[in-house]
Amino acid sequence: MTVPLDEIRQRLRRFAEIEAAGVSPLYAHLATRVAEDDDVAGLLAAAQPGFGHPTLLLAAVHRALQSDPFHELVNYYPSMGGTYGVDAGTWPLFRSFVLDRADKIRALVASHTTQTNEVRRAAQLYPAVASVAKQVKGPVGLLEVGCSAGLLLDLDRYGYRYQTEQAGQVVAGPAKTALGLHCALELAPGASLPAIPKKLAVAAKVGLDRAPVDLADEDAAAWLEACIWADQPERQRLFSTAAAMQQKNPPELVAGDAVADLPGAAAKVPVDVPLVVITSRVLCYLPEEAQRAFIDAMGALAETRPLWWVSIESYAAGLAHVLPGRDDLVTAQSESDIHVLGLATWVAGTPQAFALARASAHGERLLWLA
Repeated sequence: MTVPLDEIRQRLRRFAEIEAAGVSPLYAHLATRVAEDDDVAGLLAAAQPGFGHPTLLLAAVHRALQSDPFHELVNYYPSMGGTYGVDAGTWPLFRSFVLDRADKIRALVASHTTQTNEVRRAAQLYPAVASVAKQVKGPVGLLEVGCSAGLLLDLDRYGYRYQTEQAGQVVAGPAKTALGLHCALELAPGASLPAIPKKLAVAAKVGLDRAPVDLADEDAAAWLEACIWADQPERQRLFSTAAAMQQKNPPELVAGDAVADLPGAAAKVPVDVPLVVITSRVLCYLPEEAQRAFIDAMGALAETRPLWWVSIESYAAGLAHVLPGRDDLVTAQSESDIHVLGLATWVAGTPQAFALARASAHGERLLWLA
């Protein structure tokens, strides 16, 4: 079903005012202007059901520009070497580029979904996953649902630097690694600094995605790069480093549905290994009925083996299904308040869930909760 133009405009404005504001000047500017231009905004109507988000249109334009690297618009894209800031020429040039290639961009929107594979979220997931491993006193098996290329499955191979006011810099992960991630760790009123284990042992890694990405496929890898916001080249660098690391020891990726194929993917993790299911900004793409079905599927799995769920989702799409009544996690005044780092397990068929922290969208910050 085609997304109504009014809804597309609303999504674009929300993206510009909340998600991109203060984070991506280029995308905040472009989304604001696209929301006022029916010809450009209308291209997003071609998106697959549930995937018509502003980031998809911006990624499609980014991908089209990758194929035309000598166009003047490149000057505004730091990801491609551009050095211009947003100015009076940005929007006219963007608009003409898009409309001149409307058919190509519409086809990209119709045939792709946003798959950012944001590596920096590993720094947000690590404290929760490592705490499970510490609890079980041994290695865990990871199953990432909505894994894209599966780069988060290598979170045990990355190094971490958590910057805190209370204890300075907290270090975790292997001492020698090609990829180091930094994350600001703040405390909410009444919260205590979490104990972050130095090491994490992982016995198995499996990814489940409706369309898993093989990084050996140049076109697929280029799409993942296009999904990274164009004025954040540091994210591009981290992606490239993580991708190179993965090629030396790739995880097993399974094509399938988040609900129907969850048991089969979980079966690839030895049953004697505690299972940690990871989701990161995945459930927002599922209708509410499918979200509930996913929770039920994890509950059924938990009856057959020890299982934990570590999530970075909006409260409504994620923890609300296992931790209802937390109205304090609903109201979002800024981009950093949209997502919640959650930890849940099932005891005698009943979920026990905790909201650990508020998590910024791209992994750069955690606000630890009381």
